[in-house]
Amino acid sequence: MFLASAAVLVLEILAGRVLAPFVGVTLETYTAVIGIVLAGIALGASWGGRVADRMDPRRIIGPLLAAGGALALLSVPIVLFLGPPLRGGGAASVLILTSAGFFLPAVALSAVAPAVVKLRLRDLDQTGHVVGRLSALGTAGALAGVFVTGFVLVALIPTRLIILAVGAALVAGGLLLHWRLKAGPAESPGQDVRAYAALGLVGALLTGVSQAPCDVESAYYCAEVVTDERDPTRRTLILDTLRHSAVDLDDPEYLEFHYMRWFAGVVDARWPGGRPLDALHVGGGGFAMPRWLEATRPGSDSLVLEIDPALVELNRRELGLRDSPGLDVRVGDARNAVRTLPQAAYDVVIGDAFGGLAVPWHLTTLEFAQRLRDLLRPGGVYVVNVIDGPPFDFARAELRTLHEVFAHVAVVAPRDRFDGRTGGNLVLVASDAPLPE
Repeated sequence: MFLASAAVLVLEILAGRVLAPFVGVTLETYTAVIGIVLAGIALGASWGGRVADRMDPRRIIGPLLAAGGALALLSVPIVLFLGPPLRGGGAASVLILTSAGFFLPAVALSAVAPAVVKLRLRDLDQTGHVVGRLSALGTAGALAGVFVTGFVLVALIPTRLIILAVGAALVAGGLLLHWRLKAGPAESPGQDVRAYAALGLVGALLTGVSQAPCDVESAYYCAEVVTDERDPTRRTLILDTLRHSAVDLDDPEYLEFHYMRWFAGVVDARWPGGRPLDALHVGGGGFAMPRWLEATRPGSDSLVLEIDPALVELNRRELGLRDSPGLDVRVGDARNAVRTLPQAAYDVVIGDAFGGLAVPWHLTTLEFAQRLRDLLRPGGVYVVNVIDGPPFDFARAELRTLHEVFAHVAVVAPRDRFDGRTGGNLVLVASDAPLPE
């Protein structure tokens, strides 16, 4: 029960990671994963109880554990096969992929509990004690699965390897229990633990030979670098399902994304003449803006706060990031990092940190804006990229927050965004000094 419950929660946490390259990491993704796994737990508990009443529990516990492991091993190849045609399909795609990959493992593993209760329950006077103790064991396993996976495994081991290890452990545990309980010959094909072991082997082989959907899987993203077929020097960074940055290895002044050109426009309008600047970058991405600043304003200093160390290494390896006297990269959460920086040390703060389509909420608060104001020199500017759509509730809320802190606030965006006809990027600009509109 401990192993089965732990495995369910491990798979629930990792499901979002497996789905991310195809449907992104959104509230819908987490909702679908939690809902589908809970549905599997409910069905498994109900079905397992009925089966345990009809058959000797000793003959079904091992096969159920092995079946859960085999289905877990198949979850990755199933999602990798179905994912590409369902990419970007919204809530329907999330539900289909989650159901196909993770519903049946949850059913099989959750059916273990009532079979174990049936096996251990010999005296009705001890019902409360037996059920309570076994429930506590299952909950302890679930807690172990949550904490070990979330705090340790995800940061150290690729998701597919974790699922391979969990699936193999379940299949092996099922085989061992089947032997340990001295179960007799199978009464039905569903009780043949060897068949599930073979199915698990197939799943493990398919997972092993399938191509990963990204170049690097970090604790935060499934990251991929795509090279432009027409111009090999131009490369795009994709995090989960979104294009986050683009660089030209031979041209540091190249800015493909419109919002980055608006960043550059704000900087050039506020400080015409190309003098060096001290800049703080909240979020590294593809490091396009630090490269642009160094190329267009020689002598500038850029401090980049990037939460993902694997993304920094990917930039060094694939996107031309090079150490230079004017570039300092610090790995960590920007909300914490800004507390350690000196006041009035920067001319411009550039905010371009995202989790999916959203700016991380703790980088949008009144307190964070106040800290950035303290870091700016007199006349300094804070520019931040946000993504929103009609009726622009988030952008309006962030503008109100900035207006609580800064005397002057502006928005840079295409006119159809102001007219409420389209959504997309908006660059918010804030300063204590009048802005050169």
